[in-house]
Amino acid sequence: MSRIAGRFAALRRAGRGAFIPFIEAFDPDRATSLALLKALPGAGADLIEIGVPFSDPMADGPIIQAGGQRALKAGASLAGTLAMVRDFRAEDTATPVILMGYLNPILAYGPRRFCADAADGGVDGLIVVDLPPEEADLLAPHAEAQGIDIIRLIAPTTDDRRLPRVLAGAGGFIYYVAIVGVTGTRSAAAADLAEAIPRLRHATDLPIAIGFGIKTPEQAAEAVRLADAAVVASALIETLAETLIGGQAGPDTVTRVLAQIRAIAAAVRRARA
Repeated sequence: MSRIAGRFAALRRAGRGAFIPFIEAFDPDRATSLALLKALPGAGADLIEIGVPFSDPMADGPIIQAGGQRALKAGASLAGTLAMVRDFRAEDTATPVILMGYLNPILAYGPRRFCADAADGGVDGLIVVDLPPEEADLLAPHAEAQGIDIIRLIAPTTDDRRLPRVLAGAGGFIYYVAIVGVTGTRSAAAADLAEAIPRLRHATDLPIAIGFGIKTPEQAAEAVRLADAAVVASALIETLAETLIGGQAGPDTVTRVLAQIRAIAAAVRRARA
């Protein structure tokens, strides 16, 4: 059983949903983002999503775009992100790690080599935002050979005819994009989610995570009452940005982000009580 499947199975037995925080690798610098990464499980992360900085992040809103630009200025790369995961795995062999990014850096790295290095470093899943199912063969066979899950994004605009094609070959969990648009710009209505998630349940047995618009502990709790996991991204990057001094990490950067993560994690744990 993969780390992702094992973690969701354990959470189901415990009767609760998962909290998946997102951090951008190298934002605002490698040392700070690595310190955050290593502290996430202790702060309540059940799984971890790491953004791979890219110069043209078409799915990301202004908050994560800014984080990606800071990271690129700090020297971020795909190889550097994999090295961060290896450093994390030296201390934590249990928490599932998912990389979220774009296809271009993977193609430049080489899909086969990338999947081999990602597996060797301890990556469990990949979210490649601009890889449609029709072009999945660019990456999927190499990921499957290394035991890495390809996590598919489902949008509110994905209709019933398209849904089976998107779900074919999906692994780990399904990431439901709760809004039409980019990350961090608005939040989904609970009524819309309550209608969308049962439709997905009929189409897949994989766990369902809700992201793109989960900002507060209350919203995260609502998400795990409806689905299996809540992904929080822009709200955490925004807090990080508020702590920076001249674009550099401040004395409370790590502690403030971790405090926010603990508050969200606590709400997720209470959500089904």
